[in-house]
Amino acid sequence: MGDRPVHRAGMRNEETLTTFHDLGVLPEIADALREVDIVDAFPIQEMTLPIALMGTDLIGQARTGTGKTLAFGIPVLQRIVAPKDPDYAELAGAGKPQGLIVAPTRELASQVASDIAVAGKHRSTRTLTVYGGVAYEPQLDTLKGGVDIVVGTPGRLLDLADRGVLDLAHIKVLVLDEADKMLDLGFLPDVERLIAKTPELRQTMLFSATMPAAIVSLARTHLRHPVNIRAESTTEQQTVPTTAQFIYRAHQSDKPEMVARILQSESSGRTIVFTRTKRQAQRVADELKERGFPTSPLHGDMAQDARERALKRFRNGRVQVLVATDVAARGIDVEAVTHVINYECPDDEKTYLHRIGRTGRAGASGVAVTLVDWADLTRWKVINNALDLPFEEPAETYSTSEHFYHDLGIPPDATGRIAPAPKASDRSDDGGSERSERKKSGGKRSDRPRRRKRSRRRTRGGKPVDQASGN
Repeated sequence: MGDRPVHRAGMRNEETLTTFHDLGVLPEIADALREVDIVDAFPIQEMTLPIALMGTDLIGQARTGTGKTLAFGIPVLQRIVAPKDPDYAELAGAGKPQGLIVAPTRELASQVASDIAVAGKHRSTRTLTVYGGVAYEPQLDTLKGGVDIVVGTPGRLLDLADRGVLDLAHIKVLVLDEADKMLDLGFLPDVERLIAKTPELRQTMLFSATMPAAIVSLARTHLRHPVNIRAESTTEQQTVPTTAQFIYRAHQSDKPEMVARILQSESSGRTIVFTRTKRQAQRVADELKERGFPTSPLHGDMAQDARERALKRFRNGRVQVLVATDVAARGIDVEAVTHVINYECPDDEKTYLHRIGRTGRAGASGVAVTLVDWADLTRWKVINNALDLPFEEPAETYSTSEHFYHDLGIPPDATGRIAPAPKASDRSDDGGSERSERKKSGGKRSDRPRRRKRSRRRTRGGKPVDQASGN
């Protein structure tokens, strides 16, 4: 792929912003974006749109939070024929999907579909979101009524296509979003099967933060002379430039106290806490809630409707904190996330970038705090070196450390909770201790069943002893 053209865009110049109108976006799409205060294009959009709107295949490399959804969403909306367009009735497959966007997770698929709906408001396009974990019937009914764009996860998309209810024979634009994550989750075989069901003469856009060998091979096989686009050059810092990063060496037992204080910092607002496991996400969420912080968990053991409710409560501000695993949080695009907290060291630099990319999005500022256990110091050094960060030796830090308060703007009087600790007698998680129950009952064991009064008689040969002896 080295002989293909590569377009790069560095940091945007505030004096030379480019509007969507300038880039040739349809007025009805640009106006819909203007209504939600989206007027100027970000680098990945500025570089992508002139090429994508021509129908050219492309590979977009951009870190999370740079605005890549509109970079491919606008071309999809603009290149399909909408129901109100004059030539819609002449389509060979009117009512069949013309645009297909494949995403690795339910949350990302939902977010992409939401952005498409906003941008396509005046195009009157019909978008369907498809993913597993929910009933088939609503998706089947929507398909029967006709759709223009389908956004979904590989498994459910392939399931519907194999059933013959999702017709991909009329796809004009195919988008593979976060292809590296689909590789990590083992979805590439399903993606290959989906691609095989689409027309060969289609436009294909592949977006990926990194380009592993398997993704390069996928691009070579299914894209025709693609243009490579990067939101920044390879020599620029890979992390989001508007995110302040703080790395602390911390004890596991002190982390709840540290997180509680971070949540009380001067600039604290919506906060996402990342954990490595589903069980830990639930445990941390329960503990923060008990300390008085409005918190919701988000992990794979939760039912889909529970996950959607948690995200909705986080978006509308009913909860301040979302404690999530990486897979569950993939695709979360919530405005005004002020802090991201890594409860422990991420597995690698890609995970680190995706996590901290939840804040500092689209030009906004944010804070990312990573708490590294002693056992994870080697892993952190690998991440630090890969991203060329200046935090190779994180400072040993406690919830009472002066520099911790100073770095994050934590009030001096902040403690580990904002709600009083529940009294021992109020705790009902284990039904109350035996000791407290005895105290209430005057020192007696109230939970022990009383002995029954028994009337015992000695027998011999089935007869009472006194009868057996003839007395």
